[in-house]
Amino acid sequence: MAVWTWLRTTGAVLALAGGLAACSSPYHYADPAKPHHLADRFTSWDATLSEPTPWYESIWRSVRGDFRPAHPPEGGYAAFAERWRMPLTRQQLQAPTDGQPRVVWLGQAGVLLQLGTQNVLIDPQLSDFAGPLSWISAKRRVPPPIAPEDLPPIDVLLITHNHYDHLDEPTLQRLWAAGQRPRVLVPLGLKSWFDAQRLDGAEELDWWDQRQLGALTFTLLPSQHWSKRTLTDAFQTLWGGWALSWSQPGAAAPWRFVHTGDTAYREGLHEHIAQRLGGPVDLLALPIGAYQPRDFMRRHHINPEESVRILRTLQARQAFGIHWGTFELSSEAFDQPPIDLAAALTQQRVPVERVWLLRQGEVRAAP
Repeated sequence: MAVWTWLRTTGAVLALAGGLAACSSPYHYADPAKPHHLADRFTSWDATLSEPTPWYESIWRSVRGDFRPAHPPEGGYAAFAERWRMPLTRQQLQAPTDGQPRVVWLGQAGVLLQLGTQNVLIDPQLSDFAGPLSWISAKRRVPPPIAPEDLPPIDVLLITHNHYDHLDEPTLQRLWAAGQRPRVLVPLGLKSWFDAQRLDGAEELDWWDQRQLGALTFTLLPSQHWSKRTLTDAFQTLWGGWALSWSQPGAAAPWRFVHTGDTAYREGLHEHIAQRLGGPVDLLALPIGAYQPRDFMRRHHINPEESVRILRTLQARQAFGIHWGTFELSSEAFDQPPIDLAAALTQQRVPVERVWLLRQGEVRAAP
């Protein structure tokens, strides 16, 4: 979603930013047997919503203010950050000894899962802005709860797509500089970006491809979104969500986790995912923010009402909200998503406690 950060700028600035972060290899994934592999680019679940936004619309909307909150949260940003952030230390992230999964929300779409002795990190973005250059990028209004250097040993790093609030080079460079060498799983096309940054070893997956690490199975899920990091690479890399299955000794069924990634709502998409997964989801990382103005964001992001629909479709026993209250990306106020989520849960007769609203840096034992 941090693509909205470069929508704020003129074409000249975008060209400069694009040159700074250009990917090194062209699209070469055409496959007529796969509907999302076109001759020159990837397309989304619903191809009718997978056209690039015209540059003039992007600039006009940016000038109009579509990509920044219409007003501050109640009490201001400092009070919001005080309420929704918990400073996190490495000592708090020692491997759990009771065998119960633990989850930590790191802000935006960043999630740390602790499963036995394994640490799985998803879309870490621990920088002060999301974008190619600080002065044209989305500002972070809630400070990161932890520094990249203080994270525990990461076994697997998962990336959903190449937008700046999901794939953050400074965070990853600091992880590698601290000696981290996780196994890295990314959607098709992103290995060349990792190689160009000298973050070696990334493995590419297509939708529904799987990788195994001991008792953990990782699956790349489809989503209704898009990719773009520079002026020249729209739809050149794939995007998606992640499903994780953890087979515990003696358990009757594996423990299942889903991170949807960024996605719009399309009829049939999450029904398809639920059918392929073959059973309820134990824990769901559920986007609830960055959904206004709706006439634009509906092509790219779900709103809270659609989030609850997805929770029900995936039969998630427990969910927690992500992708809100971190960066200035959209026109709803930072404190609006919890209000709209509560209304959607009530309207759809889902208990409010079924969706946790974690603070950034909060550690929570998962069901």
